[in-house]
Amino acid sequence: MATEKKPNNFKVSPWWIYAGLIIVFFGLNYIGGSGFQDTAKISSSKFNEYLDKGQIEKVVVFNKTEGEAYLTAAALKDKAHTKVSKDMLDNPNKGPHYSFEIGNDEVFQNKIEKAKLDGKIKDYDFKPKSNWSEIFISLLPIIIIIGIWILIMRRMSGGGAGGGGGQIFNIGKSRAKLFDEKTDLKTTFKDVAGLEGAKEEIQEIVEFLRNPEKYTTLGGKIPKGALLVGPPGTGKTLLAKAVAGEAKVPFFSLSGSDFVEMFVGVGASRVRDLFKQAKDKAPAIIFIDEIDAVGRARGKNNFSGSNDERENTLNQLLTEMDGFGTNTHVIVLAATNRADVLDKALMRAGRFDRQIYVDLPDVRERKEIFEVHLQPLKKVEGLDIEFLAKQTPGFSGADIANVCNEAALIAARHNKTAVDKQDFLDAVDRIVGGLEKKNKIVTPDEKRAIAVHEAGHATVSWMLEHAAPLVKVTIVPRGQSLGAAWYLPEERLIVRPEQMLDEMCATMGGRAAEKVMFNKISTGALSDLEKVTKQARAMVTIYGLNDKLGNVTYYDSSGQSEYNFSKPYSEETALTIDKEISNLIETEYQRAIKILQDNKEKLEQLANILIEKEVIFKDDLETIFGKRPYDNHADETMADAVIE
Repeated sequence: MATEKKPNNFKVSPWWIYAGLIIVFFGLNYIGGSGFQDTAKISSSKFNEYLDKGQIEKVVVFNKTEGEAYLTAAALKDKAHTKVSKDMLDNPNKGPHYSFEIGNDEVFQNKIEKAKLDGKIKDYDFKPKSNWSEIFISLLPIIIIIGIWILIMRRMSGGGAGGGGGQIFNIGKSRAKLFDEKTDLKTTFKDVAGLEGAKEEIQEIVEFLRNPEKYTTLGGKIPKGALLVGPPGTGKTLLAKAVAGEAKVPFFSLSGSDFVEMFVGVGASRVRDLFKQAKDKAPAIIFIDEIDAVGRARGKNNFSGSNDERENTLNQLLTEMDGFGTNTHVIVLAATNRADVLDKALMRAGRFDRQIYVDLPDVRERKEIFEVHLQPLKKVEGLDIEFLAKQTPGFSGADIANVCNEAALIAARHNKTAVDKQDFLDAVDRIVGGLEKKNKIVTPDEKRAIAVHEAGHATVSWMLEHAAPLVKVTIVPRGQSLGAAWYLPEERLIVRPEQMLDEMCATMGGRAAEKVMFNKISTGALSDLEKVTKQARAMVTIYGLNDKLGNVTYYDSSGQSEYNFSKPYSEETALTIDKEISNLIETEYQRAIKILQDNKEKLEQLANILIEKEVIFKDDLETIFGKRPYDNHADETMADAVIE
């Protein structure tokens, strides 16, 4: 049976060629020189002395300016010539033994001829000599300049990326990675949990390319592009990977920043090359991740002049997307989390026909995402995945993957053989709140102030109908906060004014508790004030929930207002907005103080338990306050963490 030959992956590096040239130069210098022989430099008078004594056997003259002398065998035994009797390898030195400079060549020639006639030397010769070391030194600067130029050209062309061997002439080639049937890409739609609506849209696009006749026979046209929009970590790029794994067509993947280059015209050239490759392999899919890198709206803050490279790239992209016919079967997918800054020409129908919004997962989708990420983990039997989904509202798919990984690390840290429920709860606390700092030095007075502050939040939220009920409170420093409170808010699609006001009142409960208990306030409420101010400003300026301003909003969903230097309202309205925001906050602050004054003894009791235990749970509040009157649907609420 014939043995299969292994492919020869040996490649010659260009640096080997450069090193070989240098070695050749040094070799020529060595050949033209004296090799390993040890030649000593002497003066003309010393040479004449040795010549008169009859110690010179042979003389060779080079270019009538330099001479080399070979000693007789008897002279080599003389102590005066001990240094030149042996070569560098400690072998007998065959010569030349001495070198010297010649002044007048005619006088020297007459002297040599006379010495031969007198029998003082056996032979002499006149030869031309090429000094390779001088030639090499003169050429060395040119060699260095050429080497640096080649290195710079290779670096600027991406070191071989983007096809064509990485030379400077291929810098305009596309850098897209090609995934086809030869590529081992294992991500499929089964690996994408949740996102049912987005998956349905994407699957239909894949089906368009697999079986286009199904749609075109009815007169339908294959869509030219689909834009995936959504917050970071929701799975936009993962969906594209699933498309690459599912589609049996060539899939070109690259980032928006791959078009950007320091050279003018390179971005547009790469766009042209990308679409040319896709057309040649049609039906095909092009995926551009983070398209906002080149698709930003034109004419905004353009200080670079008329010849803007990014705008040229975008113009070429618009032309290519609108230029190829509907029967070429090339579909463009793109992803971004900043759709508001994209150019309107890019977003129009005919280019991106579909905009697929990839939103944060709800509780059912979070359960599916947990099931995917829990598969590689060694977990305890009967782990309640639905409970974990309820404990992570507002988490994206990337956040849930991080929770699962962090839980495994925590379990390994405690030398467990399987990951249990408590590890996941600790992981959520770690990710949302930060690392616990149990060794942080906190004075007794500060500890009591923190305990009163957190107990104030817990008390007010327990007494208000629409405030999120508490899960646990801790006064162990975590991350940048000195204390933290975890709540169970409902996942609402719309929020009413009374719900927002109750949440603001609960947020001000910490500072209100300090005022009630100590008649003093501190800087510990900074994050509370920041949160409540944002809520109040949103009520007044965004949602139109203020009676004085009425049904007016100053929110710009297009995102273009950031380029405006003036506010969309008058100075008089600005004063009204500031007053209404302040009135809202102060009203809820006084309301929190009233609630805490009515429950001062219970507040103090709760703070004392918190100082003693450092962590309290919902059961401790029920012991002090009794059953929460508004907890009729507590089982349906989801957990969240709000750091104070």
